Amino acid sequence: MRVEKNNTLILTLLSSMATQCVTKVELTVSCENLLDMDVGSKSDPLCVLHMSTSGSQWFEVDRTERVKNCLNPKFAKKFVIDYHFELVQKLKFGIYDIDNKTIDLSDDDFLGELECSMGQIVSSGKLTRPLILKNKRPAGKGTITITAEEIKDNRVANFEVEARKLDKKDFFGKSDPYLEFYRQMDSGWQLAHRTEVVKNNLNPCWRPFKIPLQSLCGGDMEKPIKVECYDYDNDGSHDLIGIFETNMKRLQEATRTSPAEFDCVNMKKKQKKKNYKNSGVVSVKLCQVVKEYSFLDYIMGGCQINFTVGVDFTGSNGDPKSPDSLHYISPNGVNEYLSAIWSVGLVIQDYDSDKLFPAFGFGAQIPPNWQVSHEFPLNFNPSNPFCAGVEGLVEAYRMCLPQVKLYGPTNFAPIIRHVSNFAQQAQQQNTASQYFVLLIITDGVITDMDHTRAAIVAASHLPMSIIIVGVGGADFTDMEILDGDDGRLRSPSGEPAVRDIVQFVPYRKFQNAPREALAQCVLAELPQQLVSYFTFKKLHPPHDPTPS
Repeated sequence: MRVEKNNTLILTLLSSMATQCVTKVELTVSCENLLDMDVGSKSDPLCVLHMSTSGSQWFEVDRTERVKNCLNPKFAKKFVIDYHFELVQKLKFGIYDIDNKTIDLSDDDFLGELECSMGQIVSSGKLTRPLILKNKRPAGKGTITITAEEIKDNRVANFEVEARKLDKKDFFGKSDPYLEFYRQMDSGWQLAHRTEVVKNNLNPCWRPFKIPLQSLCGGDMEKPIKVECYDYDNDGSHDLIGIFETNMKRLQEATRTSPAEFDCVNMKKKQKKKNYKNSGVVSVKLCQVVKEYSFLDYIMGGCQINFTVGVDFTGSNGDPKSPDSLHYISPNGVNEYLSAIWSVGLVIQDYDSDKLFPAFGFGAQIPPNWQVSHEFPLNFNPSNPFCAGVEGLVEAYRMCLPQVKLYGPTNFAPIIRHVSNFAQQAQQQNTASQYFVLLIITDGVITDMDHTRAAIVAASHLPMSIIIVGVGGADFTDMEILDGDDGRLRSPSGEPAVRDIVQFVPYRKFQNAPREALAQCVLAELPQQLVSYFTFKKLHPPHDPTPS
C-alpha cells in the first residue's frame, strides 16, 4: 500500500514538473515514390500516426486525409503532439492505400512505415527516411519526410514603466502601487501580467519586466489592452487607483526620450469631482517586442547536446562480486548504475548527431600502475574516450568494472573541470551550437566539496549542466547543497553561481516507479538551463527556425 502511495506521489510530482517542459509541436508529413498498388490508377495514400512512450503499447494518435491518385502526397492535415523533452516518445508513421470507407486498415494495402522518436524529429527539424515494409525490406524507393514546427508565438514585450503623482491611498503613508495588464478575450478581460509592488511611493519606477505577446494581445498589435493600477494592502483589499486602455501599436511608440503616457483614471472619483483629471500618470518609457527563443528553437536551430557520463568507482560501493555491492550486476544484467545510464541516455542520445559519448570513471585504482584516478576513460583510451550510443556506454561500463580496483576518495571536481574545458572552448565560438551535459552517478559523500563548489560556480558561466544521480542509501546532504533549488550555490570564496546548473536526484526514490520516471525528474530542469544560458549570452539559434 505504501509503495502504491509513493508511486502515485512521484508520478503526480512528475506530471506537474513535466507540464513546464511541454509544448505542442505540429508535424507535417509528405511522401515520395510510394508503391503503386492500384490497377488503372495510382495509390490513394493516407498516413496514420501511432505513438508509444517508454515501452507502452502503441496507440493511434490521428490520421491525415486520403490523397487520391498520388504517389508523392503532401498531406494537408497536420499531427499536433504534446512534446515532452524528458520522455522517449516513439512514433510510427504508417502509409496505407485506402480503397474503401471503413476505418479498419487491415483490408487496405500497406505502403510502408517509419519508426522514429520525437527527439529525432525535433532535433533535425526536417527528417527524411526510407519507408520500410513489415518484413523490414525497403518499400521500393518510397520515402517519408516529417517537418516539425513548434506551435507558439515566441515574441515577448519588454517593458520599462514608471508613474508619477499617483493618488495617496494609505492613511498613515503613501501608496504601495502595482500594475495589472489584461488581454481582451471573447469571455472578458484575462489577466496577463502583474508587476511587483513598490512600497510607499507615489512616483514608482517598476523593475523592467516582460510579457509574452501571445498572453498580452494574442499577437494582434491593435487589440485592446487594459492596465489597472492598485494600491497593495496586506489583507487583500487592494484599492484601485486608476485604469487606462491602450494597444501594442501605441505602446511600441514609447522611447526613453519620448515616453508613451497615459492618464490613470478612477471612474468613481471622476463622477464625484467636477475638475477631476486623473489619479496619476503612467509613463511607459520602453515597450520593445523581441523574439524569445525556446528550447525547441535552439534544438531545431542546430544546437547539439554533448553528453558525458562520470561513474563512481570508490570503495564505499562495495565489492562488485558481492550481491550487496552497488556495482554488482544481477543475473538479470542490471544494477542501479546501469539503470541510471539507460534511463537518461535513451533520452539524451536523440539530441547528439554523432551519438558518441565520452565516459569516465573516478575513485579507482587503474592498471597498469594501479594509481588512483579521478578522471579515467571507461574504455581506457584517453585519446578516444567515446562510446557509441547508450549501448556503447553500457558495454564500456561492463568491460571496465572487472579491470579496476575500487578505492577512493570521492572527488567530483576533476571530471567537472574536464567537461568545463570543452564547454569553455565552445563558449569561445560565441554561438549557440553546443551545450554540454555531465551525468555523475555516485553512491555517497563528496570528499572535495570546496573544490567541487568552486568548479560548479565556474561552470555556471559556461554552456553546461550537471546531473547527479545518487545510488544506494547514503547521506546525500552534500548533493542537495549543490542543487541550487534552495538558494544560489556559492564558491568557498563567496562567489555566487550565475545560474542554477545542477540537478540532483536520489535513485532509490524511483526504484518502484516506472522506468521513465527517473529520466523525467532528472531532465526536468535541463531545457530551461539551456535556454537561460543562451538568453543570458544573447545568442540566437545557429539557424533561426522561426521566420520573422
